[in-house]
Amino acid sequence: MSEPTEVRAAAPPRPPGAPEPAPPAGRSVTARATLAGTAVSLLLIAVIVLGSRLLRDFDSALLPYAVATVFLAFGVAYRYTVWVSAPGARRLFKKGFGSFFSAANFKKAPTALPRMIATYLGFQKFLGARSRARWAAHQLIFWGCLLAAAITFPLTWGWFTFTSGSGSGPGYEMRIWGIKVLGFNSLNILGWLMFHGLDIAAVLVIPGASYFLWRRMKDRGAITGQRFAYDLLPLICLIVISVTGLLLTFSSIFLHGGGYEFLAILHMVSVVFTLIYIPFGKFFHIVQRPAAVGMQLFKYTARQDEQVFACKRCGEPIDTAPYVENLRGTMRDLRLDFNAFVEYCPRCKRILRGNAYLTHVKKGFK
Repeated sequence: MSEPTEVRAAAPPRPPGAPEPAPPAGRSVTARATLAGTAVSLLLIAVIVLGSRLLRDFDSALLPYAVATVFLAFGVAYRYTVWVSAPGARRLFKKGFGSFFSAANFKKAPTALPRMIATYLGFQKFLGARSRARWAAHQLIFWGCLLAAAITFPLTWGWFTFTSGSGSGPGYEMRIWGIKVLGFNSLNILGWLMFHGLDIAAVLVIPGASYFLWRRMKDRGAITGQRFAYDLLPLICLIVISVTGLLLTFSSIFLHGGGYEFLAILHMVSVVFTLIYIPFGKFFHIVQRPAAVGMQLFKYTARQDEQVFACKRCGEPIDTAPYVENLRGTMRDLRLDFNAFVEYCPRCKRILRGNAYLTHVKKGFK
C-alpha cells in the first residue's frame, strides 16, 4: 500500500519566486520578554511595599528571600513571554485560556472547569495511568511545595505577621496586612500546626523527591534522556531545602540553637538558588499547566457537541474535530509539510510511514 495522495499533497510547495515567510525576530521577542519581566518585577515590589504597610511589617532578615521572589517573578514572566511567542505554544495559550475563561463553555458544562482543576491540576489523575507510585510521589511534592509557598511567600513579603502581647507567648495573634484575623495559643494543636507548617511541607516533599531521584538513578528509560541540571538538580534542591528546614527545627528544640546560624545560611542559599532557577528548569511546567487545563476543557466541550474526528484510513476516533483542526493550524504555522497526517490515528500513521519508507527508500525491498 502506497502513501495516500492527500498525505503527499498535504502542503503544496511554495510557488516559484514567492518570498519565504520571514521568521519571527528574536530580538523583538527578547525585548518583549524583558519588558514583561521588568513590569511584573516592579509590580511585585509595589505589592510587597503596600502589603507590608510601607515596609512596617517587613522583616529585614527575610530580605534575601524577598529579592529572590522578585527575580523569580522576572524569570517567570520572561520565560512565559518567550514560550508563548512560539507558534505551537501561542495556539495552546490562546485556545487553553480562551476555553478557561469562556462564558459559553461555562454555560454548556458549568461543573467541567472546577472538576478539571481538581482532577487535572490538583490531583493529576492522568499520572495515575502511568504509575501509581509516580502519582503518589508527585502528589507529595505538589502539596508539600504548595503548602510551603502558601506560608513562605506571604511571610517573606510582610503580608503575614505573628505578634505576642507578652513578647514570648504563648498567646499569639496572626495579622494579615495589619488586620488581626486569628488569635491562638502556641501550646495547643492549632499553634503547633501554625508554627510547624513548613516542617509538615518538608516531610511531604522529602519522600516524593527521593523517590524520583531514586528512579532517575535506576530506571533505564529515565537515565537515557536525563540531564543533570534539568532533571536531577531540581530534586536535589528540594531535598536540601527540606532537610535543612527540618534541621533548623531540630537545632532549636533539641540542640538549644547549636549550629543554627550555619543551617540558616545553608537553608537560605538553597531556597534563593531554587527560586531563581525555577523559571529556567524543569519546574517551569508549573506555570504552563493552567493552559493545558484549558486545552483539556477545550477538548471536553467539543466532545459534548459530538465533534469527534475519525481516522481517514480505519475510521477509529482520533480526537475532537476542533482539536485536530487546531493541530493542523499549528503545523501550518511551523511550516511543516505533513499536516495531513493529523487526520490519521497513531497506528495508521506508523503504517503509512512504513509504507512510505518501503516505497521511496527501499524500493523493491519487501
